[in-house]
Formats: sequence, C-alpha cells, structure tokens
Amino acid sequence: MTSPADPAEPDAAAGTSLLAPGWTGSPAASATGDRAYLRALLDAEAALTRAQAALGLAPAEAAEAVDAAAADPGAFDACSLAERARAGGNPVIPLVADLTKAVGEPYGSYVHRGATSQDILDTATMLVAARTLDLLRPDLARTERALARLAAEHRDTPMPGRTLTQHAVPTAFGLKAAGWRSLVLDARDRLAAVRSALPAQLGGAAGTLAAFEAYGATDPAALPAAYARELDLCEPGLPWHTLRTPVADLGGALAFTAGALGKIAADVLTLSCTEIGEVAEGSGGGSSAMPHKANPVRSTLIAAAARRAPQLAATLYGSLAAGDERPAGAWHAEWEPLRDLLRLAGGAVRDAAELAEGLRVRPDVMRAHLGLTHGLIVSERLSAALAPVLGRARAKELLTELAARTYAEDRDLSELLAEVAEVRGLDLASLTDPARYTGAAAILTDRALERR
Repeated sequence: MTSPADPAEPDAAAGTSLLAPGWTGSPAASATGDRAYLRALLDAEAALTRAQAALGLAPAEAAEAVDAAAADPGAFDACSLAERARAGGNPVIPLVADLTKAVGEPYGSYVHRGATSQDILDTATMLVAARTLDLLRPDLARTERALARLAAEHRDTPMPGRTLTQHAVPTAFGLKAAGWRSLVLDARDRLAAVRSALPAQLGGAAGTLAAFEAYGATDPAALPAAYARELDLCEPGLPWHTLRTPVADLGGALAFTAGALGKIAADVLTLSCTEIGEVAEGSGGGSSAMPHKANPVRSTLIAAAARRAPQLAATLYGSLAAGDERPAGAWHAEWEPLRDLLRLAGGAVRDAAELAEGLRVRPDVMRAHLGLTHGLIVSERLSAALAPVLGRARAKELLTELAARTYAEDRDLSELLAEVAEVRGLDLASLTDPARYTGAAAILTDRALERR
C-alpha cells in the first residue's frame, strides 16, 4: 500500500536525492541546490544596484536597501518562484517582483533596473559555478596526494600490463598510479583555468546596454566591469547572451574531470574483480543478497558519473548555436545539464579522494599474475635477445614452438628454453624474469611525480 509523499522528505533542492548517491551529501550538492541558486540570484541583483550606485547611477541608499532585502534567501519562497517561473519561462521574473516588493518605497524601482532576466540568471550561474569549483579543489588535492604516495611506494612493483584485456608486457603499478595522478592534475588545471575566467553577464534586453544609457549612464560600457568587480567575477568582453563560450568551456572542463576520474575507476574495477584481485577499495559496499561481497562502490559511482557527463556536455555544446540576440530554448536547455555536471563532477571528486586514500594494493598477487602465461609475458624481450644469436627467423620459429608447448605441457617458458642448446650461453634467468622487464617505468614514474 502506498502513502502520500511526505513534503518533509529530502530532495535535490536540499542536496540529496534518492537516486543520486554519487553526489548526495557532497559539498557540490549543497552548493548547487535551489537555495544556493536563489542565494546567487539575489547576490546578482544586489550587486547590480551596488554597481550602479558606485557609478552614480543610483543612490547609495538604494544599494543599501536592496542589499538588506536580498540578504536573507529564506525570506523568499523557492517553491513559489519555481511555480511562477512557468509564466515567463525563468525564475528571475517572479524573483524581481518579490524583491521589489521587499525593498519597498522609495527604492524598489532600482531593483533590476536596466537588466534583463538572462543577465541575472547567467551571472548567478557563474556564481554557483565559482562557488562549487572552489569546493572541488580540496578533494582534488587529496586525490593527487594519495596517488602520488601510491606511485612512489609502488615505483618498482611489477604487474602485468594489459592491452585489449589480455596480458601484454610487464609494467609497474607505480607508473599506473602516476598516470592516474597526471589525469587528476589535468582536471585540476582545466577547472582552475575555467574558474579564473568565469564572467559576469550584463547587456540589457538585446546586449546593447541601451537601458542603462536611458537611465542616465554617460558611459554604459563601464557598468559591466563595475558589476563584475562587485561579484569577484571576470569582466565580460561583450555581453554573451548568445556567445556561450563560458558555459561550453565550463561544461567541457567538468566532463573532462568526470572522464579523467572515470579512467581511474575503470582500472580499479578491472583490477579488483574476483579473478584478479590486485587491488581492493578500502571499504567496499555490501550486497542486499550476498553477505560475502565487498563491492567497489566508490569506483562504481565514479564510473556512472563518467558515463553521464559527456551527454550533458553535448547539450551545452549544442546550445552554442543560439540564435539572434537572445535565444529561445538554447539558453533554457543549459540550466539543468550544467547543474547536473557540477554535481556529478563534485560527487566524483569526493569519491575519488576516498578511493585513492583507501586503495589497498596487493603486490604479491600482481607478482603471481606475471606467471599466468607461463613466462610468455616476456616473449617480446626474448625475441629481441634471441634474434642476434639465432637470427630473426629462427628466433621467431623457436619462440612460436615453445609458446605452444608451454600450454600443452603446462611448463614455464624459462624451463623449456633451458633445454635448447642454442641458447645455453644466455642469462636466461634474467631474460625470463618479468620483474626485470618493466622498461623505463620507474624513470617515467619519477618524471611524472615531478609535476606539481
């Protein structure tokens, strides 16, 4: 029997969602909820009046009155705003009405003066993005530090390298961890570059700033810079109502972050499966039916985010084709995918930090797996070593023959080679030891760890 929905249930507006364990409860969740957006919308409106007051286009008392009315988001009903947004297609229109009423006379007329709804919502979106990206930095730093420790600790830990799911040649786990860290740093740098370029938006109805001139501005082009300073955002070169580079760049950086962390998750999911077991999450998740299971939940949630993010970013890239001076639909299509991307990336970053810090590495299992192919994992090295002794054709013929025998006779390649008179003068113990064929893995790891 079903029961009516409980209005007190947690929901996405409060930073939780029943179907979104990947981002629920993360710092990014609360920074992107409806309350956070309402806070940003009010900040954008208040900053606009302050900027006009700073340029002598509004009395200082008007700025103070708008600041005071906008200071408490709790005084505004987010649910009511959402419902009334249907009439005009965005939440700014009803918010301006409520804020104007809250300011009252004689300064209510200075609320939103000269601006258009997109100026406020775009600016608020940049504020939400800036505040969310700032929250991602600590977890990215935690992830980077944990992976650096793993890379240094396992610089010389040999393991099978896998290509197309099969054992290829040996590698070192330190190099794999260093590669993961490199992706984290790539994500960090992309997010930092986007964060430093997030612009305010101010253009008026059609991006000409005409209304501000009508309200007395002798240099309306100076107003966007003053507005941006009030919000600690970048000054826009032009109004970007239909020039959506900031949103596309932000979406691309977030999607890259989810994908970069998804690579780590994909490797951990492979290496932690029962048949391999070379790594394990520090505290796996349980199963509702099988008490023995410790599922790689952190990796699973990161992998889910990595699969969703590209499609969300595609919507933002599709919105670059925004018509006229204000778009119908293209701008509106951005709002939910961008918020989803901020949440997915935020949740994935949180989970990646926990995954990296708790990852358990099993060098003994890795070493044992190097022998699963009866020594054939070093066949590339043997081909190079035997060719000068036997000739290239004979070396290939011999290794092909011995490769077949390793499985047919269940014997190791080194044992079979020892019986071949033509190669008895070679140091077969060294040539057939997988741990001695990791190439420049250690050097590459050291080089990767120099990056800061």
